[in-house]
Amino acid sequence: MESCGKEEPKGPVLHIVVVGFHHKRGCQVEFSYPPLIPAEGHDSNNLPEKWKYLPFLALPDGAHNYQEDTVYFHLPSLNEEMKCVYGVSCYRQIEAKALKVRQADVTRETVQKSVCVLSRVPLYGLIQAKLQLITHAYFEEKDFSQISILKELYDHMNGSLRGTTLEGSQVYLGKSLFLTLSFTYTKVLILFKLVLLEKKVLFYVSPVNRLVGTLMTVLSLFPGMIEHGLADSSHYHCKSSISETPESLDPARISPSAGELNPKTDSKTDIIDATDRESSAFDHSDNHTSVADQSQPSASPQDRLQPHPPSHTSPDSSESDWETLDPSVLEAGEGSEGSVKHLEAESGEPITVQPKSVTGQGQLTQGLVSGLEEDQYGLPLAIFTKGYLCLPYMALQQHHLLSDVRVRGFVAGATNILFRQQRHLSDAVIDEARIHVDDPELRRMLSLSTADLRFSDFLLKHVTENREDVFLDGTGWEGGDEWIRAQFALYLHSLLASTLQQDNEKLLADYSSAFISAWKITHNYRVWFSNKHPAMAEITPGHPFQGQYSVADVKLRLSHSVQNSERGKKLGNAVITTSRSVVQTGKAVGQSVGGALTSAKSAMSSWFSTLAQPAVTSPSRVKQA
Repeated sequence: MESCGKEEPKGPVLHIVVVGFHHKRGCQVEFSYPPLIPAEGHDSNNLPEKWKYLPFLALPDGAHNYQEDTVYFHLPSLNEEMKCVYGVSCYRQIEAKALKVRQADVTRETVQKSVCVLSRVPLYGLIQAKLQLITHAYFEEKDFSQISILKELYDHMNGSLRGTTLEGSQVYLGKSLFLTLSFTYTKVLILFKLVLLEKKVLFYVSPVNRLVGTLMTVLSLFPGMIEHGLADSSHYHCKSSISETPESLDPARISPSAGELNPKTDSKTDIIDATDRESSAFDHSDNHTSVADQSQPSASPQDRLQPHPPSHTSPDSSESDWETLDPSVLEAGEGSEGSVKHLEAESGEPITVQPKSVTGQGQLTQGLVSGLEEDQYGLPLAIFTKGYLCLPYMALQQHHLLSDVRVRGFVAGATNILFRQQRHLSDAVIDEARIHVDDPELRRMLSLSTADLRFSDFLLKHVTENREDVFLDGTGWEGGDEWIRAQFALYLHSLLASTLQQDNEKLLADYSSAFISAWKITHNYRVWFSNKHPAMAEITPGHPFQGQYSVADVKLRLSHSVQNSERGKKLGNAVITTSRSVVQTGKAVGQSVGGALTSAKSAMSSWFSTLAQPAVTSPSRVKQA
């Protein structure tokens, strides 16, 4: 069990939890099975210190405005390194007078509760589908003391989800790219680059189910990210456990285990020191296996795409080797083979070479540096590691994480207005269909190249053209969700392959030189670059939509500029304001002269009737005419 630490886990589901709203104590845990604290009963309100925010995550802000809602959230593990606890909560409310058994502490007109599943596997959609049915049945009992159905849910889920493979059909259930994303695909590509740059990204969308759906759908565009890339995404500390004493800033207090910081540590440099060790390793590219020749004829985007989905469930990740890895491993430059001979593994290969899978390239291996389960291309990228958080939903009580020096960045979702008002704590705020970025330098990095605009336009056309038939909507390959993810996988594979080429300025210019320069100093790229990935030789370098400029490119650039530039936004707002004024003026004028127009219309109708009547009834006049 997760809380005990010594017992063998029975399955992927750790706990079933019921959270309710008490009129005096606020949100609190009312039931947990198995108990969150083994020494206490299943009806205990006490929580482990690391899970003190659980009630506020399961019952989100503003939940009373909706009859039902669904929340995804992440919790830190209690006793496993590099492991995230994935939470899915289904919220409902019911009128108190409808209850068959009304307890003494029910003093409000409505009763609000959430049934929550804490799991060790990121099967959000699959768990949600089962949990919604059970939550509905639990509320239909109208007696919340009937907990047998919750215990049956625990046993059923552990039985049905045991051995479930982390592959697209299961992981991406409920994450529809077309239905969830209200953005244009140019903005989706901007979000894609924001995450690659490891910036502080805040989603502010309502209701919560749309918020978490949008955020997780964006992350599903990164190959293998949801399946294996979120293991360290919730490694944060609660506010009460943070020491504010000056001596806690000593970098020597860093824990040697898997990059975890001691509670006394409060130094921002502790987080990034690990990524600075290999800085001298990124000035070369000769150590990498050569990729396809640049002179090779460019294939079409469809022909170049070679998807390799994960084929099985990864074993539990062991302790990360990042903190204990000899820094000299990452300093092997051109012609420095002798400097790593003492680090060669038994197989005779340098330790910086990613070990090949025994059963084939489709299998996953544990990254020597990232600690994540990686495919043969080194994916997923080590984005959500070493203090970069993924929090699909943040409660107001977690607001301190935005300014915590041990958090180097985040992709988080919130519905409380206070998060949006303090925009200075985030690099980008996504509000409905708009992306707010205040830093001019970051806007320059995110500026899309002509090839990027072609890629976005290609996606948009294929998605819209294949949505005309409502009966076949989403059933085809082109324009479907898996097809869209495959295009982004191709984009990322080509981007990585382009960075390995010598004299690659022209290739990388198609991705925006400013973006490439910023991305190359991020933690995820430096970790990926520090290892060899021989499978990258299969990928053709260069942007999938590179080519000569044309008139169509000018139209794309103009359209994108009008939609995203400040001047274009002002012009669009002016047009909307003018149109609104014209409509309002027309209504005002119409009310004042409405009677006159009605009289004139009646007179015209009578006159035309007078003219038309003789022409029909008097043949003699027709002859004279």
